[in-house]
Amino acid sequence: MLLRPSARLCLRTAVRIPTTTPKLSALARCYASKDFPSHSVVSMPALSPTMTSGNIGTWQKKVGDSISPGDVLVEIETDKAQMDFEFQEEGVLAKVLKDSGEKDVAVGNPIAVMVEDAGDVSAFESFTLEDAGGDKAPPKGDQKGEAAESSEPPSKETGTAPPPPKDETPTPKAQESESTGARLQTALDREPSASPAAKRAALEKGVPISKVKGSGPGGRITLSDIEKYKPAASSGAGPVAPSGSPLPTYTDTPASSMRKTIASRLTESFTQNPHYFVASSVSVSKLLALRQALNAAAAKEGSGAYKLSVNDFLIKALAVAARRVPAANSSWRVANGETTIRTHHTIDVSVAVATPVGLMTPIVAGADTLGLQAISARVKDLGKRARDGKLKPEEYQGGSITISNMGMNPAVERFTAVINPPQATILAVGAMKKVAVPKEGEEGEIEESGVRWDDQIVLTASFDHKVVDGAVGGDFMRELKKVVENPLELML
Repeated sequence: MLLRPSARLCLRTAVRIPTTTPKLSALARCYASKDFPSHSVVSMPALSPTMTSGNIGTWQKKVGDSISPGDVLVEIETDKAQMDFEFQEEGVLAKVLKDSGEKDVAVGNPIAVMVEDAGDVSAFESFTLEDAGGDKAPPKGDQKGEAAESSEPPSKETGTAPPPPKDETPTPKAQESESTGARLQTALDREPSASPAAKRAALEKGVPISKVKGSGPGGRITLSDIEKYKPAASSGAGPVAPSGSPLPTYTDTPASSMRKTIASRLTESFTQNPHYFVASSVSVSKLLALRQALNAAAAKEGSGAYKLSVNDFLIKALAVAARRVPAANSSWRVANGETTIRTHHTIDVSVAVATPVGLMTPIVAGADTLGLQAISARVKDLGKRARDGKLKPEEYQGGSITISNMGMNPAVERFTAVINPPQATILAVGAMKKVAVPKEGEEGEIEESGVRWDDQIVLTASFDHKVVDGAVGGDFMRELKKVVENPLELML
């Protein structure tokens, strides 16, 4: 218990956490005093185990509104996505302490006040942040937040990165910048609030979301707004300001928290992990024939039947190859001054998924133990929830090996991917193409004339040389090629 100068006695209690969405929060129960009636202070919730701060999005309730368990109180932007904070107690919103657009609000800081009786709302018009206990000091140093491209936080003690250069020049004396007195504009202020479906549609249709007027609560942009958007007619001449001077020819978009995290993690991975790459052209003709046969059989079963993709087969093949070459399913660990190579006994495949706000890697846990139908269903479910910003932290943190597939783009013949630390292997999948190969006779001999067309994909694996030696990387690619070209081995 905490006794404050205003003589309000507060007791910290945990809010119930449903199983559907992470909602880790706290309420401060404050008893009536001479200044304010009995009330509860709502704190910034921790929507993941690593979240230390977040940005306030659109408030879905206004002062005086009643709230029931499960109602969305406010949208909160983390470095992963914009998530709904569902309140789990009954009450009435009496005061908003953090307006929409407030940035880097530390977990545990007061954001609102709740009361039980609607008649007490008017008593909180003069209630301030200081009356709720004030903000606590922000965390020291740069906040990494959640890993956007990584399953786990990176280690600073790998020893492979070069030491920072010594700067012997004297540090210039700090100068206080001039201020206009206006409130600092945040990224949320500059970019309108939009639903995940609207963001995805805007990305697919090329609609500039900053120019769309939202019709939802609080001006939120909905899917319908994106579909109804019509660009203004443009003239042949370039844009000109009313004064006659030309307008800027570019647009600066503030980087989101997630984009900053992606940039930081990828830079650290590529500079601290010595990458090397092994590519192989793999025939998928037999795999395609097996896929066609299985899908045809499933179609006869009616509704609810599966539909397998090439990526489902490749996820399973990656898991089988990792089981045969365990070094590829390992990671580099530095803890308490000791360095170890951890060989994982489960094969949890992180699947790279492009979302409107950046790349995410949901995990197909135990992929080597799952059938193709189970893998297909899990990938579809995880991919949809990743694009909608509905993944739980445990669903994208903790994988042991990664696959990134750009084969749906026919222009990408092959590419190399950046390792997802602390993992040691990531597989990059290019587009499928027809390749002319010599025709073989009945005895396996190559005929002097004639060719046949073979469906092939270029698979390129990136390895961390600290963990996987070159020869071992070659062994892994050999096993992967073998199982892809002989897909019946996936059934073993």
